[in-house]
Amino acid sequence: MAERPVADITVPSQDPKEKKKEEDKKLDTKANGVKDEEEELSEEDAQLKSELEMLVERLKELNTDLYRPALETLRTLIRTSTSSMTSVPKPLKFLRPHYPGLQELFETWPASENKSLFADILSVLAMTYSDTEPRGTLRYRLLSASLLPPTSKISEPGSWGHEYVRHLAAELGEEYTIRQEGEEAVPLPAAEADSDVPKSKPAPVPGTIEDLHNLGLECATFFLGHNAEPDAVDLFVELEIVDRIASLVDTNTFGRVCAYMDRCVMLLPPPDDVTFLRTIHKIYLQFSKFPEALGVAIRLNDAALIRQDFNASGNPIMRKQLAFLLARAQIPIEWLKASASDDPDADAEDEFPEDILDCLSNTQLSRHFKDFGKEVGVADPKSLEDVYKSHLETTRSGLSANVDSARANLAGTFVNAFVNAGFGNDKLMVEAEEGSSWVYKNKDHGMMSAAASLGLGLLWDTDVGLSHIDRYTYSPEEWIKAGAFLATGLLNAGVRTEADAALALLAEHVENKSVPLKIAAIMGLGVAYAGSHREDLLTLLLPAVADDGVSMEIAALSALALGFVFVGSGNGEITSTILQTLMERDDKALDEKWGRFMALGLALLYVGLQDASDATLETLKAIQHPISRQAQILVEVCSFVATGNVLRVQRLLHLCGEHLDALKEKEQAESAEGKKDENKDEKKEDKKPDDTFQSFAVLGIAMIAMGEDIGAEMSMRQFNHLMHYGDPIIRKSVPLALGLISASNPQLPVLDTLSKYSHDHDLAVALNAIFAMGLVGAGTNNARLAQMLRQLAGYYYKEPDCLFMVRIAQGLVHMGKGTIGINPFFSDRNIMSRPAVAGLLATIMAFTDAKAFVLDKYHWMLYFLVTAMYPRFLITLDENLESKPVTVRVGQAVDVVGQAGKPRTISGFQTHQTPVRLGTTERAELATEEFIPYAHVLEGFVILQKNPGWEKEDTMQM
Repeated sequence: MAERPVADITVPSQDPKEKKKEEDKKLDTKANGVKDEEEELSEEDAQLKSELEMLVERLKELNTDLYRPALETLRTLIRTSTSSMTSVPKPLKFLRPHYPGLQELFETWPASENKSLFADILSVLAMTYSDTEPRGTLRYRLLSASLLPPTSKISEPGSWGHEYVRHLAAELGEEYTIRQEGEEAVPLPAAEADSDVPKSKPAPVPGTIEDLHNLGLECATFFLGHNAEPDAVDLFVELEIVDRIASLVDTNTFGRVCAYMDRCVMLLPPPDDVTFLRTIHKIYLQFSKFPEALGVAIRLNDAALIRQDFNASGNPIMRKQLAFLLARAQIPIEWLKASASDDPDADAEDEFPEDILDCLSNTQLSRHFKDFGKEVGVADPKSLEDVYKSHLETTRSGLSANVDSARANLAGTFVNAFVNAGFGNDKLMVEAEEGSSWVYKNKDHGMMSAAASLGLGLLWDTDVGLSHIDRYTYSPEEWIKAGAFLATGLLNAGVRTEADAALALLAEHVENKSVPLKIAAIMGLGVAYAGSHREDLLTLLLPAVADDGVSMEIAALSALALGFVFVGSGNGEITSTILQTLMERDDKALDEKWGRFMALGLALLYVGLQDASDATLETLKAIQHPISRQAQILVEVCSFVATGNVLRVQRLLHLCGEHLDALKEKEQAESAEGKKDENKDEKKEDKKPDDTFQSFAVLGIAMIAMGEDIGAEMSMRQFNHLMHYGDPIIRKSVPLALGLISASNPQLPVLDTLSKYSHDHDLAVALNAIFAMGLVGAGTNNARLAQMLRQLAGYYYKEPDCLFMVRIAQGLVHMGKGTIGINPFFSDRNIMSRPAVAGLLATIMAFTDAKAFVLDKYHWMLYFLVTAMYPRFLITLDENLESKPVTVRVGQAVDVVGQAGKPRTISGFQTHQTPVRLGTTERAELATEEFIPYAHVLEGFVILQKNPGWEKEDTMQM
C-alpha cells in the first residue's frame, strides 16, 4: 500500500498575533495610566463615557457661555444615573480620573453662580475620593452655598440621593468633632501612609458652626422623610443639637424617633442621657401623648414636670390613667399640688376629685388583686405542705428530726406570709382562732416575725387589716407587740389612706423605752411611707439618728427608715445629720455590724440622682474609718443605679480586684521585727470591717448594670471571674448580686449558675445562693426552680441554716401564689420604682452578713422586700373603673426599635381573657381593635375606651 503524503507544519510555541496584542496592551496601559476598558464597556456605557469626557473638555475651554449648559448636563447625567445599590453609579466611576483636574480648574474660576453649581457637582464627585481627601464632600457643599448670590437657593442635599446625604452626614460629624477638639480627635485616612505630606493635609472646610448645624438640619429632614430616623438622631448627637429634633418630627415619625432615643439613653454618658430624656418628653407633649410623657418625667424624677404632665390633660379619664401610673411609681401626692411659691392662685384647685385620689393612693389595689386571684383560680389559701411538697423530696425519712422545730416554724412563718401575701385568708395567721394562732408556735424573737407576717397576709387591705392586727397590739408579750407594730407598717406599704393609720398608731412608740418596740415602730413607718417624702416623718425620726445616747442599732435603723421615706430625694437635712453622726460617733460604734445600714440610709437618699451626690462623696472621704469607704461605694452605686455607666463599673471591678490579705502580709513583712506581734493583733481586729466594702462593690456592679440587658449580660461574665479569683467576702456576695440583677426573672443561665453555687463548699456562699434563687424566681412559680429547691432541701437536711434558707426561697418562688413579683422595673421595664430598689437593697444588705442579721434575731429584715412586691397583672377597666374583660395576646416582648415597617412587638403569644398575669419579660397587646387603651403600655390597671369606628365594621360583616 502506497504511503500517505505527510505535510511538515512547524507549530510555534505561542500564537504570534496574540503576542503582539499583549505588547500593545502593555504600552497602552503605560501611556494612558488607566486600563483601557473599551473592551468591557457596552455601547451605552461607551457613549456615556465619551459624553462625560466631552463635557469635562467643555469646562476647560475659554468660551464661558458653554459652562452653564455643560454643568447642567453633567448634573442631570449624575442625578438620573440609576444603578444597583451595590455598585458605584456609572458617571461617578467615569469621572473619577478627571476629579483632580477638575479641582484645579475650579480654583481658577471667578466666584459666580456657575462656580457654585460646579462646587455642587464636585461635592458629589468627592465621594469617590473620600479615602484620600477627607471631608471633600462637605467642603464643596459649603463652598457651593457660600458662592451663591443671596437671591437663589442651593438644591436640597436629598436631590443627589440617599447615599450622598449619608456621606455628608458622616463628614459633618467628623468636621464638628475636629472643630471642638482639634485635628487629633479624628483618625487620619488610610492614604496618610503615603510619604507625600503636603497632599495629605486636607483643605480647610469653610463655614461656621452654625452653617454645619443648618446643613445637619437639612440632612436630618431628609432622613426623617425617608424612614431613617436613627440616622437623623445619630447626626444630631454628633452635632450636639439633639433638642432641635423636636421641631422636625411629625405624627408619622415621632414614635420611632422617641423609641430610638429611648434605647440610646442607657448608652450615653451623663449629662447627655438627661438631655435625651427631656427631648423625648418635649416631643411626647407636643403630640399630646400624656402617659408616655409622664413616664419620662418619672424617670427624670422631676417634680415640676410630673405635676405639669399630670395637669396637662383636660380629660378626667386620662387623668385617672395617669394617676394609676403615678401610684405604681409611688410618687408623693404632694408633688402634684402646686406649692404657693410656684403659683399663688393654686389654692382653689388644690384638692383632687375623690376618684382620682383613689387611683393615686392605690386604695382599690387590694380589691382588684383579690378579684384577680379568683379569676386566675388561686384565691384559696395554700398550706406549707402545698409549697414544700416534701413527699417529692429525696430525704431519707427519720433523719430530719435533728432540725429544731422552732427554726422550722420560723421558716413556716415566712413561707406562709409570702405565699399567701395580699389574699388575707391564710390558715395560720389571719383565719386562725384566738388561741391557736401560729404566733404561739414560735419563741421570743420568732414571735415578732410571726406577728408581723399578718401585715403581709393582709397586704394593701387597710380596712380589714387593722382590725386583725389590733388584737396583737395589746399582747403582754413584748415581741408579739413589736411584730404587730411592724405588721401595721407592712400593711400600708404602697397604699396611702386618709386615716394615715400607720403614722397615728406608730408615732408614739418611736420614743418607746423597749428596744424591740422602738425598732418595730421605726421600721414600720419606714416601710409604710417608702417614697412618700413626708416632712412630718423627718421631724419624728431624725432626732434618733443624731442622738449620741442611743445605740448604734437604733440610730442606723432610723437612718435606714429615713432612707426609705426620702428615697431619691437628696434631702440635705438628713444627709448632713447622717454625715455628722458618722463623723462624731467613736470607732467602736462605727465598727458595729449596724454601720452598713446607716451608710445605706444615706445612699438611698441619692437613688438615681447621678452627679448630685458628688459633694456627699467628698465629705465622706474626710471620715477616718473603714465605714467611709463602704458609704462612698453605696452612695455612688445608688446615684448611678440602672444607668449602665461603664466607668463606674470599671472602678468597682478595680476595688473587687484588691487582695487585702496579701497586701497586709506584705506590709507586715516589711515592718520591723519587734512590731510583728502587735501587727498580728491589729490584723485580727481591723481585718473584719476592712473588706466589707468589697462586698458592696460586687453588689454595686449589679445595681449599675441592672437596667439594661446588654450590661446585665456582660456583668454575668465578670461575676464568673470574681467567683473564681475573689476573696471569700467577694465570693459570698456574687450570688446576691445575681439575685439583684435578675429579680423575678428566672433565666436558665442564672438558675444554673446559682444551682452550682448553692452546693459550694463555703456554706456562706451556698446560703446566699439559695436566697438568690428565691429572689430570681420570686413570684414566678417556676417549676424547674421549685424542683432545684426540693432537691436542696434533701441535700441540706442536716444543715439547719441552709435548710431554713431553702424554705424561705421556696416561699419567695411561690410569692402571692405566683401573682406578685419583686422586679423594680415596670412599664415595659422602662421605669424604675425607687422604693422597690430600696427594699431589695436593704434585704440584700442583711445578707452581706447573714450570720449577724437574718440567721440571728433580725430575720424580720426579710420583710423589707414588701416595698418591691407588686402584683404582676393586667386588669382592663371601663371608664367607670369597673373590671372589663377583653381578649389580649400575651407573649415575649421583642425589641423592634429601629426596624423597618411595623414588626410584631411580641413573639410566641397566647390569647387570654383579661385579667391576666404578665411575666417580667412579657408584653400584652389587645387582640382586636374594639377598644382603645388610654395607657401606652398594657400593664397594671389600663382604662379602655370604646373605639367609635369599630361597630361599623361589625355591621358591615353582618
